[in-house]
Amino acid sequence: MSSTSEVYLDSASSTPLHPAARDTLLAALDRGYGDPRRLHAAGRDARLLLDNARAVVAECLGARPDEVGFTASGTDAVHRGLLGLTAASGRDGIVHGAVEHSAVLHAAAWRPSPAHASIPVDALGHVDLAALAGAARLPGVGAVALQAANQEVGTVQRVAGLDLPAGVPLLVDAAAAVGHVPLPRRWDALTASAHKWGGPAGVGVLAVRRGTRWTNPFPGDDGLDQLGGFPDVPAALAAAAALQAVLAEREEVAARQHALVDRIRAAAAALPDTEVVGDPVARLPHLVTFSCLYVGGDEIVSALARRGFGVASGSACTASTLEPSHVLAAMGALTHGNVRVSLGRDTTAAQVEAFCAALADEVGRIRAEAGL
Repeated sequence: MSSTSEVYLDSASSTPLHPAARDTLLAALDRGYGDPRRLHAAGRDARLLLDNARAVVAECLGARPDEVGFTASGTDAVHRGLLGLTAASGRDGIVHGAVEHSAVLHAAAWRPSPAHASIPVDALGHVDLAALAGAARLPGVGAVALQAANQEVGTVQRVAGLDLPAGVPLLVDAAAAVGHVPLPRRWDALTASAHKWGGPAGVGVLAVRRGTRWTNPFPGDDGLDQLGGFPDVPAALAAAAALQAVLAEREEVAARQHALVDRIRAAAAALPDTEVVGDPVARLPHLVTFSCLYVGGDEIVSALARRGFGVASGSACTASTLEPSHVLAAMGALTHGNVRVSLGRDTTAAQVEAFCAALADEVGRIRAEAGL
């Protein structure tokens, strides 16, 4: 089956452009080519568009325009945000939940410190907040990272309940949550990625609260205005338009997706020797992961692809290396035979019913062929 007829159920990896983003991008390509640092007409036009994008994104995130900057990706935003917080404090230690995105783990590994700490989670994927706060009080800790919601299992973290000591800033990775659920109000730095909410790929967001000690950890000018060099002004404006649009429709889309995911969770749980992981209530509305014993995740993904359904298996950051998901391992869940299904804004009930039927057929067939 060709990709054009595929039912795409991997929006947690990347989402098609929202119509609002497409229209804005095409219109901005003719106006946003100039260097926004220049004083000529093209430069002033690009500056106007870039400032507009910052203002819209800031309003959507509950921030001020001068607290928002655009980066090359969500991963870049996490690296700049987290390492910038520790660089400003002079303390390299990073305390984080064990299920954080690999961008957080890689940032910590890049700047080793005896004060680094990975905090365990429970079987639903919730980080132990008391342990997180306790580790943050130890000498040498410069920042804490806690995601808004998990990108693999959908569990929403209880950020509001975190009690950190004064002088230890909190970075919230909101890449999986933006556009799907309300964001935590409490953060010192926040990161996101536009292609997860319907904006173009190549646009990350780093927001840093005014008064938070942060410095650019990499070569280049300090400040949030032009992180990483020349900005892609049309893409930033398209990302802003998409974010504004998805927030306007979030309540309706989330309610519909929540019910559809409940249907998939029930269908998966009905399969023998299958574990549905993540918090069934405090979760992202569009995402579910389950693990099937005695079946390889890649086998299921390939079989479903032949039936016309595009889903993912394992951690997006480790799938190419065939390493087990560190998220599932931290939760004590099955780390093989896992499938992640993430719905788009247009996914229909008929498509979900067809997927559930295909899933039961293919898991049964694979097990039968293996003599199980």
